Amino acid sequence: MSHTVEADVVVIGGGIAGLWLFRTLNTLGYRALLLEQNALGGGQTIKSQGIVHGGTKYTLTGQLTNASQAIAGMPERWRNALAGKGGEADPDLRSARILSEYHYLWSPGDIGSRMTSFFASKALRGRVDALTREQFPAIFKHDGFRGKVYQLNEIVLDIATVTEALVNGLEDKTIKVDWSEQGNARLLTDAQGEIDAVELVDTSLNTSPNNNGHKTLLKAKRFVLAAGEGTEALLNTWGIIDPKMQVRPLQMVMVRHEHPEPIFAHCLGTTPLPRITITSHPDKDGKWVWYLGGGIAEDGVKQSAEVLIATAKKELKALLPWVDLSRAQWDTLRVNRAEPKQSRLLRPDAAFCQPVANAIVTWPTKLALAPNLSDEVIRLLQEDDIRPADEGSFSVPEGFSRPEICPNFWQGHFEQRKTS
Repeated sequence: MSHTVEADVVVIGGGIAGLWLFRTLNTLGYRALLLEQNALGGGQTIKSQGIVHGGTKYTLTGQLTNASQAIAGMPERWRNALAGKGGEADPDLRSARILSEYHYLWSPGDIGSRMTSFFASKALRGRVDALTREQFPAIFKHDGFRGKVYQLNEIVLDIATVTEALVNGLEDKTIKVDWSEQGNARLLTDAQGEIDAVELVDTSLNTSPNNNGHKTLLKAKRFVLAAGEGTEALLNTWGIIDPKMQVRPLQMVMVRHEHPEPIFAHCLGTTPLPRITITSHPDKDGKWVWYLGGGIAEDGVKQSAEVLIATAKKELKALLPWVDLSRAQWDTLRVNRAEPKQSRLLRPDAAFCQPVANAIVTWPTKLALAPNLSDEVIRLLQEDDIRPADEGSFSVPEGFSRPEICPNFWQGHFEQRKTS
């Protein structure tokens, strides 16, 4: 027993990019469904630092790069959505939590002197502001700090609340799927190499050994693959060899402590990559969890957790000696950044969208570029004259579980690891 659901677009993957696109499609009147294997906003999304980059960290060579220019307009786009003043189809994110209105860049000692004139240049006007000591965030207003601080036009968000805002009111159009061999979802393809449908099996109706459950075929004018690292397996199932995916791994450090002042900043080092990038996230007990990325996370990939934590302790003691972390709890978190394959594993400059038969394969490459990815997918749909259809013939599949929102990344990470 089976029935068919005809959609305009099926989005596969409920990370920040898939969700932003899903919300936009529904706002524009498209009959859109979203399929997610695990939790909404999970994977790379929840493990991100929540920074809506404006590309400033890509200018640390002292010049504007393609990456910095491609992403420059994103903070303003996000700020408008967070204020409920976005474009006609942009999501209303007023219910999302802003952790910091600005991200910062600091230089310990004299390291940043060569950058001062560049950050003051016309090219970066409106994106970087040098601060006086009175304007410093509280974390840097200590006698032990002797460096410079710059304010960046980059906001820091609580990602779980962004996920909640993006899916709010559309929960019944999301479906939890399992692509594994014994799971409830299969990608069906036809002789022309197109995706014929996604077959879903409702095993809750299975009443006998010979009954495979009620089957629903999800058909669509376009299938959008936005599953991050999971996109590779879907492409393999489909038999598609281009585009290819690359993975750039990180090992982040988490520090849970009682210091009252949060920090949201890149530390300028001697290379184009920030020496360390720190964001602060409140836990349920009101303590801050500092999340450490940047150069330390890149270099930490090949280290054991113990070695990386020892390195992080040394770095924070050198950079922020007035912060007492003697009673802090430490742990690490591995993150795979899934992207379209580049030569020499370079970072892509912008969101990636490539039409393949009746699908669009996407990777956002950065959290901040979710709106950019959505714009590009909508453009491709309109170029192929795929417009919102009459809602009357669209019925949302019933009998399937809805994916939940992923909890914040640090939950459950400190129970096992106790350290002085």
